[in-house]
Amino acid sequence: MSPQVLIAGGGIGGLAAALACARAGCEVRLYEREPVFGEVGAGLQLGPNAVRVLQGWGLGDALARVGARPEMLTARSALTGERLAGLPLGDGFQQRYGAPYVTVHRADLHALLLQAVQQQPGVRLNLNAAVAAVSTSATGVQLRTTDDLQVEGDALVGADGLWSRVRGEWFADGEARPTGHVAYRALVPQTGLPEALRSQEVTAWLGPGLHAVSYPVCGGEALNLVVIAQGRVAGDPRDWDHHAVAGDLQALLTPACAPLRDLAQAAPHWRLWMLNDRPPVSGPGEMARGRVALLGDAAHPMRPYLAQGAGMALEDAAELGRELAMTDTGVLDVPAALHRYALNRWQRVARVQARSRRNGQVFHATGPLRMARDLALRWRGEQLMDLPWLYGRSEMLRF
Repeated sequence: MSPQVLIAGGGIGGLAAALACARAGCEVRLYEREPVFGEVGAGLQLGPNAVRVLQGWGLGDALARVGARPEMLTARSALTGERLAGLPLGDGFQQRYGAPYVTVHRADLHALLLQAVQQQPGVRLNLNAAVAAVSTSATGVQLRTTDDLQVEGDALVGADGLWSRVRGEWFADGEARPTGHVAYRALVPQTGLPEALRSQEVTAWLGPGLHAVSYPVCGGEALNLVVIAQGRVAGDPRDWDHHAVAGDLQALLTPACAPLRDLAQAAPHWRLWMLNDRPPVSGPGEMARGRVALLGDAAHPMRPYLAQGAGMALEDAAELGRELAMTDTGVLDVPAALHRYALNRWQRVARVQARSRRNGQVFHATGPLRMARDLALRWRGEQLMDLPWLYGRSEMLRF
């Protein structure tokens, strides 16, 4: 019989897992704690490694309709506006990696995944169903929801985000911790911007103690803006949508160059959230134990300085589907499949987590380190910004 897979969480990672598992021949039941499916946030970047996953699921055309294809990844000084380096993202980049670099609104990616999942037979989606408890037996895994619904399956996938209840119940290794950084975000229609501020590029503005990123979403019709700086947010750290005071952001950007200040001022509304993460994954046991596996932010929350949070969740889902497909043929049992999933993922995601942390130090550098960073970017920026180990087809040892 087909494996019965329970999935906690209906965000991008959970829907991707549902799609991959259904395509692998599993029966899938997904449980989302909110009353409706939706996605918090604005834009995200998808490197070719993530886009290839979506293309493999037949979603390349749907992504092309809602995403944008930036022409360039540009690094600038936040203080002077000087262009430090650039990485072309056009045809040559796409030919090199077999897929384009795409920027997309989170809600658009979520919607296309939801539609794809709804078209799969053998998938049941449940709303208003938050995880309350997890247990296992010799033959399966049991999940209890907060409204006392009891369900059993062959595997449970915790794709319930940074504050994963599945992780807390089954892995019991503490909560994510504040990074000491906060992120301001805004979304602006391109038509509402002065011509000089409109852009079809990904631009990273690097400054002492902060950096900003802008890139097109919604087919290029809107510009996503993010400013990340050192600081804390009053209130619940689990809230991804604090109100931001525009005056605080303007004060933060006082030393910045005029184009960056003008771009921030052009956004009428800003939201704010605190960045939290965990140390890089140290072994496969942090991603799967017995009949329970973690995926995406539940397994390896990472700082946004490599723009790979969504990409790693999509890769996780694809690998999970590959391994569970082997159970349908009798090659593996479910715990062995989940263990192989973790073996084939933990080193890669740990590397991305560690590189993201290092990038944060480089992006926010001060003093001599900042000068060395800018010099290195001017000298060999394209080589530093291109990441074959990340964007290329995986050459990981597969167990």
